[in-house]
Amino acid sequence: MASTHHQKKTKKNMRTGFTTGACAAAAARAATERLVSKQIFHHVECLLPNGQQVHFPVTGSHHQGDHVRAVVIKDAGDDPDRTHGAHLTADVCLLPDAPGQVRIKGGGGVGTVTMPGLGLKVGGPAINPVPRRNIEDNVRLAAASLLEQQGLEVIISVPGGQEMAQKTLNARLGILGGISILGTTGIVHPWSTAAFRTTVIQGIEVAATQGQNTVVLTTGGRTEKFAMKELSNLPSVCFVQMGDFLGYALDTIVEQGIDHVVIGGMVGKLAKMAQGETITHAGRNAVDMDLVADIATAVKVPTTICNRIRMAQTARYAAERVEELGLTQVFHKALAQRVIETLSKRYPGKFTLRILVCDFDGNKIAEA
Repeated sequence: MASTHHQKKTKKNMRTGFTTGACAAAAARAATERLVSKQIFHHVECLLPNGQQVHFPVTGSHHQGDHVRAVVIKDAGDDPDRTHGAHLTADVCLLPDAPGQVRIKGGGGVGTVTMPGLGLKVGGPAINPVPRRNIEDNVRLAAASLLEQQGLEVIISVPGGQEMAQKTLNARLGILGGISILGTTGIVHPWSTAAFRTTVIQGIEVAATQGQNTVVLTTGGRTEKFAMKELSNLPSVCFVQMGDFLGYALDTIVEQGIDHVVIGGMVGKLAKMAQGETITHAGRNAVDMDLVADIATAVKVPTTICNRIRMAQTARYAAERVEELGLTQVFHKALAQRVIETLSKRYPGKFTLRILVCDFDGNKIAEA
């Protein structure tokens, strides 16, 4: 059943969108259909990796002899995606000497893989395995009997992809010169966690493949800058911005057999880690202010203030109160110690753990 899926609203009334992989597959299918039928299409039906059939608008299709180009503009829905509006472009041409073959290549704006550890060929295009299969499946569906006589070459490109990639973490993963063609289902959910989670896992795998034995996990740009300053002896491949994905990051570290973990964070996320949250997103669960108040009590914060901390909404409130009392360092050290206890229970004997704590300006306060 076909659906114009991209109008769908999620429960918070946010539109879902499509991955770069789904848009690339739709462009490749549109180009192949035009090559076969010689007709111009303004829409194309595309099979997503999750089995859904979806209609995509096609812009700028162009036919010259045995070569067709089609463009699908990425609609990321309400996801604040770096690649929203990207023109995913497929050039399809005949390969008379290779009947039955579909060869997929990367063109301008699609990154080139330069480091092992991503499950992709070094020197090849950053087109992940699921999108690659999905592109091929759609091309084969559209080409049908044409493939009995000839093969097809598909080149995926993204004009402006090099500029988009500068706003992503691709370079750190060794993907240079453009964006990655990603997506396991074809659908982007608002504030898409899937793409980011993949980046976190890949970052750790790349560090492991390069023989690094220490990974430094940080919750964002500010904490990473702080951690890099503190640990300037480590190569940048060791630093992975895990965002809120603590559990996925640590599971991957165990899988990859990495021995040493450093976590750089600020009070709010560390409080979440101390209470055993594996996903530390602000929207998931509130900070356990009882736990924060208990840590404050343990470092001799007066009871009246501890009671106020207990009633507060944020860990930052506690940080401000302990600062007024001159107890910033001891409070944060106790918090970091609590994170170590919690994580050591969950991952007993799996890795050494060091916690670096910074304030909201990225200055070091404590470590454990």
